[in-house]
Amino acid sequence: MAGEPTTPKSGSDVPSARSAETRKSGSLPDARTSTADDIAAFVAKAQAMSPHRTGARGRLVFALDATMSRQPTWDMACTLQADMFREAASLGSLDIRLVYYRGFNECRATGWISDSTQLAKLMSKIDCQGGNTQIGKVLSEARREAVAAGVRAVVFVGDAMEEHVDDLCAKAGELGLLKVPVFMFQEGHDAVAEHAFREIARLTGGAWCKFDPGAAAQLRELLRAAAAYAAGGRNALLQLAKSGGGAAKLIGQMK
Repeated sequence: MAGEPTTPKSGSDVPSARSAETRKSGSLPDARTSTADDIAAFVAKAQAMSPHRTGARGRLVFALDATMSRQPTWDMACTLQADMFREAASLGSLDIRLVYYRGFNECRATGWISDSTQLAKLMSKIDCQGGNTQIGKVLSEARREAVAAGVRAVVFVGDAMEEHVDDLCAKAGELGLLKVPVFMFQEGHDAVAEHAFREIARLTGGAWCKFDPGAAAQLRELLRAAAAYAAGGRNALLQLAKSGGGAAKLIGQMK
């Protein structure tokens, strides 16, 4: 099936043209001063790639903790993910890239998916497995996609954090520089996770929200709000926030 999950590549997996040239010559190539035309061309290309340009499809990285404790919420997310597409459909369009981690050092990502049925089928084939959190890999994958294809937002759903928080904050800061907000949706009441999730949200200009274990209605509202932002930007989120719910929680924290 198209979009089958694959292992994300980190930035270090992709050799740069400069590193290849350096290996051949043994020295760095001479720097060339950019002309006004060069700069104008670069700006035009960046604007054309921007996920916020007029008519651009919204792109959302949907990241889930798929370790053993997460099975009930994974099943719930399988049901609720269609709501994200429905919310986005009223505003434009939405492509979702599913990223998840589980087991021993396993972190995978799908291609960009524009159909809720296809995403649901893929998610239904994935079962949760015991293992430690790999939030750093999720953030690295989001950054890579933000640079390569443009991403409007990242949603992460999890209940724990077992990594070095300073390392996660450094990766979050890079996403913040790229203007990619991360919405950290925490299930449960783990204090360590809350501290880390709040910092990631703050550094990216996103938001942190907590929902009760197994609370489908709460998670549904949060996912709808994130989809509204990914499809229509801040104005769409502001409109949705007028009805309260998850959108109001998000917009109140975003910079």
